[in-house]
Amino acid sequence: MTQPPSAGTPGRLAHRAVTGGRAWPLGATFDGAGVNFAVFSAHARQVDICLFTDDGRREIARLPLPERDGDIWHGHVEGLTLGTRYGLRVHGPHDPENGHRFNPSKLLIDPYARQIVGPLKWSDALMGYRVGGAAADLGLDSRDSAFAMPKCVVADTSFDWGDDRPPLRDSRETVIYEANVRGLTMTHPAVEPTLRGTFLGMSSEPMIDHLTRLGVTAVELLPVQSFFNDRFLETRGLRNYWGYQTIGFFSPEPRYMSRGAIWEFQAMVRRFHAAGIEVLLDVVYNHTGEGDELGPTLSFRGIDNRSYYRLTGSGRYYENVTGTGNTLDLDHPMVLRMVMDSLRYWVEVMHVDGFRFDLASALTRGPEGFEPQSAFLETVRQDPVLSRVKLIAEPWDIGPDGYRLGRFPYPFLEWNDRYRDDVRRYWRGDPRASAELAKRLLGSAEVFDRDGRSAVSSVNFVTCHDGFTLADLVSYAAKHNEANGEDNRDGHDANHSDNFGTEGPSTDPAIRAHREKRKRNLIATLLLSQGTPMLLAGDEVGNSQAGNNNAYAQDNETGWVGWEETASELGTFIARLVALRRAYPVLAQRRFLHGRRTSPEAPSDLEWRRADGVAPGAADWNDPEWRAFGALIRESAEKAVQRGERELFVFFNAGGATAVQLPEGAWLRLLDTDRPDCTSEPCHSATAQVAEQSVTVFARAETTG
Repeated sequence: MTQPPSAGTPGRLAHRAVTGGRAWPLGATFDGAGVNFAVFSAHARQVDICLFTDDGRREIARLPLPERDGDIWHGHVEGLTLGTRYGLRVHGPHDPENGHRFNPSKLLIDPYARQIVGPLKWSDALMGYRVGGAAADLGLDSRDSAFAMPKCVVADTSFDWGDDRPPLRDSRETVIYEANVRGLTMTHPAVEPTLRGTFLGMSSEPMIDHLTRLGVTAVELLPVQSFFNDRFLETRGLRNYWGYQTIGFFSPEPRYMSRGAIWEFQAMVRRFHAAGIEVLLDVVYNHTGEGDELGPTLSFRGIDNRSYYRLTGSGRYYENVTGTGNTLDLDHPMVLRMVMDSLRYWVEVMHVDGFRFDLASALTRGPEGFEPQSAFLETVRQDPVLSRVKLIAEPWDIGPDGYRLGRFPYPFLEWNDRYRDDVRRYWRGDPRASAELAKRLLGSAEVFDRDGRSAVSSVNFVTCHDGFTLADLVSYAAKHNEANGEDNRDGHDANHSDNFGTEGPSTDPAIRAHREKRKRNLIATLLLSQGTPMLLAGDEVGNSQAGNNNAYAQDNETGWVGWEETASELGTFIARLVALRRAYPVLAQRRFLHGRRTSPEAPSDLEWRRADGVAPGAADWNDPEWRAFGALIRESAEKAVQRGERELFVFFNAGGATAVQLPEGAWLRLLDTDRPDCTSEPCHSATAQVAEQSVTVFARAETTG
């Protein structure tokens, strides 16, 4: 392999004028006359910019940054243009026992790179230590890693946004659709083959038409910031499908581009906005893809390990509350600045509408653990850019006291796994599940109703990327993750699923009918609950992962959405439910329901009913076999202005067929999961027959248009 020139070696670029430049903005910035570079490192002795040929294969110059302001190293290189390939080498102490892992033999990714190109080629040369050596991670490997590293690009992020405007959908009307950019379109017959698996394919006309028909208002994309395939996956012939190994917080993932251009992501956002659909990103600021002390040196570790990561003891080992080997230290002001700069970049330059924060508890940790007033939370909340977009926390990590559901402050919404589990348990017929379901139907008020938080704070879901799909939830009693190569040890064991007597696919008409009704019951419960509903991409067309509930490495037909049914009966049913939710605002209220009254003469905002019309008592809620109850839902008594919104009576029945005493007045049966084609049937008596294992929605006849 050709040896790269050292600093000062003659070459085509080695004698370009390098001036002091400026310490802002961080990263590589083209100004028309050249490129300004600015890199943070508190403990470095020297920072080099390494320039490469257009194909990224050969290093053609190595230029030390000449100035340092505080902990920012910077310089301006005359004559460089957009498209320049570059990387970093950072000199400093090699003292792993005290947290310093500098190694200038390793080419590093600029944390602020707007574009990263080329694959990561796994090699022992990527490690800062000699693999297999007696000193383990304390040793020093002097091999050049440039041949194996992706390259950064001085990128053009300009884009003609035209009249693009954020949809600014009210949280009460939000319906989230969680999707993997690649998996969503890889098998879709109407998407142009060259665009499948890309940003442009996801925002193609067939996909936007599909999402619009469903009534989706926001797509939540699994990680799209640059990531790579883990070495252990490649040895098994697998790939990182979900994307939770971020290495570039400003760069769109290249595998989702058909033409290798940043504008492809921007064009996707503009198309979604034109259709009234918001774009939310699942972001991973809790860790990086560099792993623990035995992981590769790709970026942060080699730039300033002691600043970027939370370390233990003297600094040799990494605090690992993420399960990935390391945890970013957002207590450090420059690491927090990087996260904030990244978030603002995706809003201001890429026009996204919000974020879902993976393992968000890790972002809030300080010396005493979870801190509700942590630097991260307080900084985001006061930021004039970020405080106006949608913010969703995954409210846990794997560290001590890491489960913090309900503890994130306004304006954060939170993924509610308690909702998922309790809805599944109720429909499976578990004992004492009715009382828990009732709490979930009300937006988990006992969890979220504090400090002025809204009833939309709970992001409700029955399925998500992590776990069974809806089809598998009603087809498998146990996980089947053998394809992951971990002897089926990975993935959740407590799935609260049901196979109706047959594990996996069945040709039995009765079993298939039961499964389809169970799916309708689960989805109906989701969209009839207070809170913010989230659907999993593909559930509407019966997508299965063959019982794999941890398809993180299945970038293949197992993980991809199967589009055998591009227009399914369940999809039509979901669209009806979304439309019903919008037609009846009492299903998506801003304030919580507590069975209170606006005045002594007014009816309460919520009434629970047994099938015989009587209000249930403690004995009913504690009865392990009580499986059928109704909710009469009106406007919240806490609402500032009462508008007389139409009330609904919703009956949930996980038991046998029963006669239900309707509330006083004339009623219409609007929806029935036992008869999915049922619409607006008048009820001709004071009682209504409700089928076994069903959800039925009634509306007052005199208040419907």
